Amino acid sequence: MASGLPFRHPAQGFNASQQLIKSDRGSMLTMSDDNVMMKQIVGTHAPDGREVDVKPLLHLVEDILKRATQQIDTSLTTSQAHAELEDKTHQVNFVSMLDALSYTIDRISCEIAYKSLDGTDAHATTVSLFNMLPSYSWDAKLVLTLAAFALNYGEFWLLAQIYSSNQLAKSMAILRQLPSIMEHSGPLKPRFDAINNLIKVMMDVARCVVEFKDLPPAYISNEVPALSTAMAHIPTAVYWTMRSVVACAAQITSLTTMGHEFSISTTVAWELSSLAHKLSNILDHLKTQLATCYQHIDEKRNVESFRMLKNLFEMVHIDNMKILKALIYAKDDIQPLIDGSSKKRVHLDVLRRKNVLLLISGLDMSNDELSILEQIYNESRPHEARLESQYEVVWVPIVDRSVQSDAMKEKFESMQSSMPWYTVYHPSLIEKAVIRFIKEVWHFRNKPILVVLDPQGKVVSPNALHMMWIWGSSAFPFTSLREESLWRDETWRLELLVDGIDPVILNWIKEGKYIFLYGGDDDEWARKFANTARAVAQAARIPLEMVYVGKSSKREKIRRVIATITVEKLSYVWQDLTMIWFFWTRLESMVYSKIQLGRLDDHDPMMQEIKKLLSYDREGGWAVLSNGSNVVANGHRTTVLQTLLEYDLWKAQVPVKGFDLAFRDHQGSIHDISRPCCRFDFPMTTGRIPETMKCPECNRTMEKFSTFLCCHDEVIPDELFK
Repeated sequence: MASGLPFRHPAQGFNASQQLIKSDRGSMLTMSDDNVMMKQIVGTHAPDGREVDVKPLLHLVEDILKRATQQIDTSLTTSQAHAELEDKTHQVNFVSMLDALSYTIDRISCEIAYKSLDGTDAHATTVSLFNMLPSYSWDAKLVLTLAAFALNYGEFWLLAQIYSSNQLAKSMAILRQLPSIMEHSGPLKPRFDAINNLIKVMMDVARCVVEFKDLPPAYISNEVPALSTAMAHIPTAVYWTMRSVVACAAQITSLTTMGHEFSISTTVAWELSSLAHKLSNILDHLKTQLATCYQHIDEKRNVESFRMLKNLFEMVHIDNMKILKALIYAKDDIQPLIDGSSKKRVHLDVLRRKNVLLLISGLDMSNDELSILEQIYNESRPHEARLESQYEVVWVPIVDRSVQSDAMKEKFESMQSSMPWYTVYHPSLIEKAVIRFIKEVWHFRNKPILVVLDPQGKVVSPNALHMMWIWGSSAFPFTSLREESLWRDETWRLELLVDGIDPVILNWIKEGKYIFLYGGDDDEWARKFANTARAVAQAARIPLEMVYVGKSSKREKIRRVIATITVEKLSYVWQDLTMIWFFWTRLESMVYSKIQLGRLDDHDPMMQEIKKLLSYDREGGWAVLSNGSNVVANGHRTTVLQTLLEYDLWKAQVPVKGFDLAFRDHQGSIHDISRPCCRFDFPMTTGRIPETMKCPECNRTMEKFSTFLCCHDEVIPDELFK
């Protein structure tokens, strides 16, 4: 490509440069009406349908400008640009494209050089460039002009960088007056800084314009306001960028024709900074529209992905790989899982044709939940040879991507490192469409859920966490059918309440002892109840054991009650608050399990008793009396304590009916007189809430309220629970 400049006398060049400054400033004032000016520019546009992929050429321009001066920044790092450049420039298509465009680039380069020396008005020079490129698209016009500029600008700096060590370059540099320019580079620094700053903005605009050209038409069209607005402004962006090219080229031309003696003037500095400012405003506007376009495309893709995901779950598969790839990570370029046992990254293939339990949660999963789940998981591992235990757990973290912080990162890494099962390598792997699917189809509401997939990827339980809490790994394969089968085998017995929590109580059951489970957060009531119960047991001569199981909330109050019971040796007590949490979580899970199955029968005696117990927990103290495995009575603190205090009124019935029936009958008579209110709280995060419920005490339909509750321990007014 030719890049020679015509011979001019220095004085003539000086006048031409001054004329350029003057005419350019004047043109910026007289052409203030952008609409008139742009009408002229658009009038030169006559595309013939040819498509030019300008991205490789733009990368080449970036590389030239990057290496010409390290002060110019680009979006690509040097290594990235070099790698991509090597890849692009070796492609046959790219080489043939350069062959086709080299003549045009050379013409543009010469046109800019000659017009600069002639002192032609900058706007007129820019228009002449548009007249040379009528058939090209807007992005092609811009990139071709930048390529022409890079040709001369790159040659200027190539000679400047190597003339001291290369004789040929030195001779050429002397013709260009480069040694003199470099010797006086200090005073010229403001000029180069202004040029470099403008070049940076020019390249940013070019990249933005090319990005608009590359938007996928399958997901966005000109009917989208953001794209139509941007398309209307792109001619303006291209014009002012090309005009900035003309301005930068004029400065380099003035240097090589007049040398360092032509130092930058205030006027020239103002011209360059004004162009940079104008281009920056244009760039900001285009970036705003581009971001909106990407958001639109993202939403379209998410809708499509969501629809495909729903369809995928309706299909029959030979294994679970398509499902797992769609949910976790579709490509094979990385290992998307961490093996909890080895802490090494692994591929999804480790889950092929296995029963997979997807543990879906945020980063607020409690230590209690993790501790109990880990215990259940570890207990299942030794029996992996059995068919019933061949399942794997995978943690799928759901986080708010708009909120990123070091604390969140640390929390995620801490949770991930503590889990013995498989975990997704990073939350960002989970696509937005998958998160939407999990929330809308699987009803995830921030509370952890355990979705079960069979070896073919079919959902056999939308949430087996309730099953896991109630029956542990014995609920395998965690299907809804298995859940119904387990419920059919259950009866209202003490093992249902304490199984898997405390072997001490199971031993009491085997020994046929009377057992009181009691709870609440009132240490005075607990003291009175335990002392009275012990006195009645001694009077009735029955073997009685008691265990305090706390309350589903208010941990600080529970700790104080535990301390009182322990110091005064009132009864056996669970010192580990995780055991207390698990007891109440299992009870709640029983209700949720029935809701999920659609079997929350208001006439089911067992469920009525469970609901009573949960309601009593909200209302204060309570107690459950069993004779071995058989649950005798389940009552609110007011009726249970009063029954014990009135032992003299029913002790005569003990030899006739037995202690258990005598207690139940008297407690029932008190209950009929002072029936306590029942209430149930279903957090919105549970996902499924029954439309109606009947009171387990009186069988009337309960009223439904929405409640706002601040759940800090010790700050909830007791009046809320009365």
